[in-house]
Amino acid sequence: MSDKMSKNFRSAAESGSGHWGSPEYGQHTGMVHAGVLPDPTTGAVLTPIYQSTTFIQESIAKYCEKGFSYTRSANPTTAALEQRICAAENGAGAAAFTTGMAACCTIVCSVMSAGDHAVVTNCSYGGTNRAMRVMFTRFNMEFTFVDMANLDEVKAAIKPNTKMIFSESPANPTLVLADLPALSALAKEKGLVHVSDSTFATPVICRPIDHGVDLVLQSTTKYYDGHNITVGGAVISATKEWDEKIRFHQNVLGNSMSPQVAFYQLQTSKTMPLRIKHQSANAQAIAEFLESHPKVDTVRYPGLKSHPQKALADKQHRGGMHGGMLWFEVKGGTAAGQKLMDTVEKPWCLCENLGASESIITCPAVMTHANMLAEDRAKVGITDGFIRVSCGLEDAEDLIATLKKALDNL
Repeated sequence: MSDKMSKNFRSAAESGSGHWGSPEYGQHTGMVHAGVLPDPTTGAVLTPIYQSTTFIQESIAKYCEKGFSYTRSANPTTAALEQRICAAENGAGAAAFTTGMAACCTIVCSVMSAGDHAVVTNCSYGGTNRAMRVMFTRFNMEFTFVDMANLDEVKAAIKPNTKMIFSESPANPTLVLADLPALSALAKEKGLVHVSDSTFATPVICRPIDHGVDLVLQSTTKYYDGHNITVGGAVISATKEWDEKIRFHQNVLGNSMSPQVAFYQLQTSKTMPLRIKHQSANAQAIAEFLESHPKVDTVRYPGLKSHPQKALADKQHRGGMHGGMLWFEVKGGTAAGQKLMDTVEKPWCLCENLGASESIITCPAVMTHANMLAEDRAKVGITDGFIRVSCGLEDAEDLIATLKKALDNL
């Protein structure tokens, strides 16, 4: 599918300088320019930080005519970022949130009510699992966690009160892929909402709305930021009706992104396609190295021929890219895996987060997925020695050299 962007190129003039004359542009152009206008007062090329609680109205009759009254409901800086994200994801609308989890919880509040049921991937970001399993069940909601790669298992889990299918592709941290067109077709057949977390893929690699998904979840903390600067989230809607529902609940919950964070992400998102191309190349090189090392037991990366869903990855991912995330386990089990994480030298960083310019090694069982039940982690293969890797922008040979040293010393 095309990666062209056609939405939210805002002209400052009807023709000539400041006018966008083409109906669509390439992704690199779109990620720099979509959603923004030069400042009308000064001509500043960057959207200003409108750090204002409230906005003066011309009259009662013209209340909110300019689109803004109170920053919890809408803010010009945040709106510019939302328009860029909407264009990048090919949606009908996008809402920006304080965090990815704020976006996730707002989706559940918007789609489900007491007594409703959802079919959810059994491998997702740990916070997603915890919110549904621990918090939303208190409000008489039901969640069945299944293998999203098994369409028959998804079908079997659907009940009369099911309202939502919640997928994640690639899944965090196992890199299991969901067949988005097949799940979307099933959701439409059953009258359900298909929500997909596409944080690992980003719109550079896959636009879920192009595959029939109704609501896309992004943790913009990750690749949209890409610099370990901010936290944020976004929900991209396939229709205006869903965008309005999401925004209503966002306003009620009061979890919209601040203008300061939106300003930062307007800048960092400009380079997302460039970063992901390099991160994908790094991940491919590192995965191939790991697969060849005698101390490594298992490696999973969608770009490897050994990935069980390589055909689906090639079909669903654009441009021959499969992202910057991979995982591996070493021979010797948990103790050896944790030793490697404790001893691998720079440029690697032992910490949480992913998608950043810095390459990161994470122990999901202790860090990002500690809030899952131990037995649920075991079911999807997240052992205590499972090593999650987020490849950054460093030179691949430097990253491989220090990995090799740590592996050789096991």
